[in-house]
Amino acid sequence: MHIPDGFLSTNTWLASWAISVGGIGYSIKKTAGVLKDRMVPLMGVMSAFVFAAQMINFPVMGGTSGHLLGGVLAAVLLGPYAGALTLACVLIFQCLIFQDGGLTALGANVFNMAIAGTIGGYGIYSLIAEDRANEKRVLAGTAVAAWFSVVMASILCALELAISGTAPLGIVLPAMAGIHALIGIGEAIITVSIITVILKTRPDLIYRPQGTVTVSLSNRDSLSSLRQGLS
Repeated sequence: MHIPDGFLSTNTWLASWAISVGGIGYSIKKTAGVLKDRMVPLMGVMSAFVFAAQMINFPVMGGTSGHLLGGVLAAVLLGPYAGALTLACVLIFQCLIFQDGGLTALGANVFNMAIAGTIGGYGIYSLIAEDRANEKRVLAGTAVAAWFSVVMASILCALELAISGTAPLGIVLPAMAGIHALIGIGEAIITVSIITVILKTRPDLIYRPQGTVTVSLSNRDSLSSLRQGLS
């Protein structure tokens, strides 16, 4: 999904750069307003983890493979804007150091995966997991959002390629969305597995908007007993 140089028209990559710069600037402003001491090292750890995890590919079909995108994982732990910044840092590092994705197309890659995929995915997650005390809803929201983030990013990539005249929309959209719908399943499984472990061991690491509560899976029985006693 990392678009290389030469695949986007000038108007398309300039527009995507403008949108991404604006989106990252807004994310920095929003993150600065909620930045906590624990978030700074966690952002660094998440950046390193996502970068390393993206190096591991899993087979999909027909000789194709996928890897963890990590946007929703970062957003569930850090919040949508810090998560977007984390993924943007990974994408920038990959582009500049490993030439994974073109420099002119970096704006599109950041928009597709770091902004739309991460922030959009978190929006889906927050709708399903509105009650952070309900671990089943947290995990269900994580699964749906992780899948959605991958498919959404692939659709945007297809649209950009079609607008640039690189490939007809009728060919590139089904191809991109179809294969990434399968990759999204792997994304969901990996992300839910990680969040499950975190809920059991360090539920305090889950990002909580003000006024919400996160409950550890290991404390579920004791909390149920407490609710019964209160009732």
